[in-house]
Amino acid sequence: MRAPSSDPVSARDGIAPSAAALFAANTPSAFWRFADEPAASEWSAAIQHAARYLPTAVRAAGDDAQAIAAMALGEGQFGERHWDLSAALRAYYTVKPILPRSSTRLLRRLRSPGEGSFPLGWPVEERYVRFQWEVAREIVRLRGATALPFVNFWPDGYRYAFVLTHDVETAAGRNRVLWLADLDAKYGFRSSFNFVPERYDVDPSLLDELRARGFEVGVHGLKHDGKLFSSFAEFTRRAQHINRYLEQFGASGFRAPLTHRNPVWMQALEIEYDLSFFDTDPHEPIPGGTMSIWPFTIGRFIELPYTLVQDYTLTGVLKERTARVWLDKVAFIRKHGGMALLNAHPDYLVERMTANVYEGFLAAMRDRADHWHALPRDVARWWRARAQAPSGQPPIGASYGTVDLATINQSHDETVKVGGSAV
Repeated sequence: MRAPSSDPVSARDGIAPSAAALFAANTPSAFWRFADEPAASEWSAAIQHAARYLPTAVRAAGDDAQAIAAMALGEGQFGERHWDLSAALRAYYTVKPILPRSSTRLLRRLRSPGEGSFPLGWPVEERYVRFQWEVAREIVRLRGATALPFVNFWPDGYRYAFVLTHDVETAAGRNRVLWLADLDAKYGFRSSFNFVPERYDVDPSLLDELRARGFEVGVHGLKHDGKLFSSFAEFTRRAQHINRYLEQFGASGFRAPLTHRNPVWMQALEIEYDLSFFDTDPHEPIPGGTMSIWPFTIGRFIELPYTLVQDYTLTGVLKERTARVWLDKVAFIRKHGGMALLNAHPDYLVERMTANVYEGFLAAMRDRADHWHALPRDVARWWRARAQAPSGQPPIGASYGTVDLATINQSHDETVKVGGSAV
């Protein structure tokens, strides 16, 4: 499925956008959508006021909105070579096919850095979140108001979004897809399943059954061999095949294997949304993070970063035996109106402990009524519609909340009032 033709940036069309340009649409104005749009000078003053809450590395290129977006959402704070795979990783992906799975898991645990060496907070990184809220409250103050209405982040006044995604890495994982779909459905949830087209057979009837039951289908790379981003030429070649599978599967979303990523190269993908980025994670092959618990725009597609620790990291690396870490992060996301997006794998949920933790999490989330549970494509379409709606004409299903200056010295949870008047 092609991304909407209104998206201006496309590597397919011969344009070579800079990474910074891809994130330019993520202005505080597009994020907040105040009912009465502040002047450009007010936004500029508010951004400069709030920028002090950001990491020093994010402010290295300046305190204007576009520079901050490129350095935070675009991970520019980690340097120009951030997306490059190290020589050690390249060598590892060459020999990985002949290593037993137990060895690859041990190597993954050994290479995970200590928390002290990682520049972001983890599993909660709050500085970009605090920046956004401080921008809003400064706008309220500059306007001489006590509160200002804005279009709620999520439809129908829901406080936060909840999204389940599953990457199907192997044939064994594929064989457990319907089991996992049954488990999600048992607790009232629907999820997306992302398949690797050229690693195992993908039966069209399986995809049809998932869609018929209200689930979503996406694409998870091409071969899952760690070589998708080995060079620009190789990525371009593989992207052509991925685009064909996107159309064949009727898919609009993508996640790169191993969360390898390059926002410029990925403009060649004909997708509505991507799932390859995350807010903060020191345990991935390319550690880092966008610091955002909300969706955002990367050129021609919407990015839905995962914001909850991946299942294998939770039980295999951290050795957690309950859903505590997930639920603590959900509490933070709820407090700030974000998106709780989880990536769990049928390949790893074969382990009883991991499956038990995951099912306990589903049971806990079922009992909460204030989140918008939606498929990733619906979240992406909502976020795009909310950002692009003309001023004063928010999308269907929107409602107004308020940013309240009267509670500025209290928690963010009390500063925003959501679920107010319907639009």
